[in-house]
Amino acid sequence: MSQLPDGDVKKCRGRPKVFDREAALDKALTLFWTHGYEGTSLADLVAATGAKAPTLYAEFVNKEGLFRAAMERYIEKFSAYREAALNDDKLPVDKAIEGYFRATAACFTDRNSPSGCFFICTSTALSASSSEIATMLQQQHQSQEMTLRGFLTARRQRHELAPTVNIDALSRYLACMLQGMSVRAREGASREDLDSIIDTLMAMWPTLTGLCQQKV
Repeated sequence: MSQLPDGDVKKCRGRPKVFDREAALDKALTLFWTHGYEGTSLADLVAATGAKAPTLYAEFVNKEGLFRAAMERYIEKFSAYREAALNDDKLPVDKAIEGYFRATAACFTDRNSPSGCFFICTSTALSASSSEIATMLQQQHQSQEMTLRGFLTARRQRHELAPTVNIDALSRYLACMLQGMSVRAREGASREDLDSIIDTLMAMWPTLTGLCQQKV
């Protein structure tokens, strides 16, 4: 019986594939972002990532663990870019807010990723059985609002906002604007469409900070 030379045996066997965690997360992120948590099956994730189910379970434990990791991947890839303007102390408060919203509009309409906000898009159509996922997403919504509240509070302490400005009311309003922009982007709005909304926000900014006053 003939045998293959050792070199040919090695060629036939090939090297075992190394699991690329970041590449798998990027593909899982796109699926969850596009179809939602419940609309994405394990079979979909296996097909998209190219990894076998046991590999995904070994790395992420279960579908919820993979979703949590994908959520963290979204934060890592997009949050720093969006929040750069808020972290720039050289920008006056209105320009920092404008920069944050412009960067958000760019992210929401980037053709290289699904439209809208991952957190907002995936929080729709969740059933009662996905309560833990709903809680995670709600915490992220609150985190976005807290980021704005922290920024506005710091700028009020620097006397860039009147001491009477109601920071809670203003941060809630701005967070709702972000949610509305996400919905519009998901429905097909362009970058220019969202920028026109931001133009209106900035035109209203002096009036808005005057309206959002603490009740005496």
